[in-house]
Amino acid sequence: MNSMELVACPDCDLVQQLPSLDPGDSARCNRCGKVLWSNRPNSLNRTLAMALAAAVVFLVANLVPLLGLSAAGREASTTIVGGVQVMWKEGRPLVAIAVLFTAVVAPAMDIIFMLTLLLAAMRSPAPRWAGTLLRYASVIRPWRMVEVMLLGILVALIKIAELARVIPGTALWAVGALMILLAAMTSGFDPQEVWRRVQWVQPNSHRGNT
Repeated sequence: MNSMELVACPDCDLVQQLPSLDPGDSARCNRCGKVLWSNRPNSLNRTLAMALAAAVVFLVANLVPLLGLSAAGREASTTIVGGVQVMWKEGRPLVAIAVLFTAVVAPAMDIIFMLTLLLAAMRSPAPRWAGTLLRYASVIRPWRMVEVMLLGILVALIKIAELARVIPGTALWAVGALMILLAAMTSGFDPQEVWRRVQWVQPNSHRGNT
């Protein structure tokens, strides 16, 4: 980043200039100390790799069994969506919708938005809608709660372990990997790199004779 760009601190609203930073350095707000920008070298390529890996792991987490139970000679297994269907049938629609949105829909939208955004940002200049998509991605990101679901699963496993034999499915390990990949994707992403590549002004079109 060679130019001095004006930014407003998201915490205290102080307008200030971002200085040139060496790779790995960070700029903080002069008033409150909030990190305004971190220079992450090769951010787009690394984030794209994380997003592609997260997409593959997400499919595994939702297509194969999450957990299996064995008790009295009988075995049963379910997927994440299967668990949502059971909660819906048992008369807990609000819980089912919350789990479906936070554990399936929001992570899927975040991954899709990020993949689309990164592929668009690879162009020079990036289209204007990439900046709009970046705003939507930041809105949906707080709603993905894979780690909360994983914590809930672990608590349930501890309680069920005394009543039945729990068989961890492949999806359970995929959910753990997905949580790590989503965190790495977010922490390694440099939104300033996208903003700098977006073409906000349409090129001048040819006008008729005046």
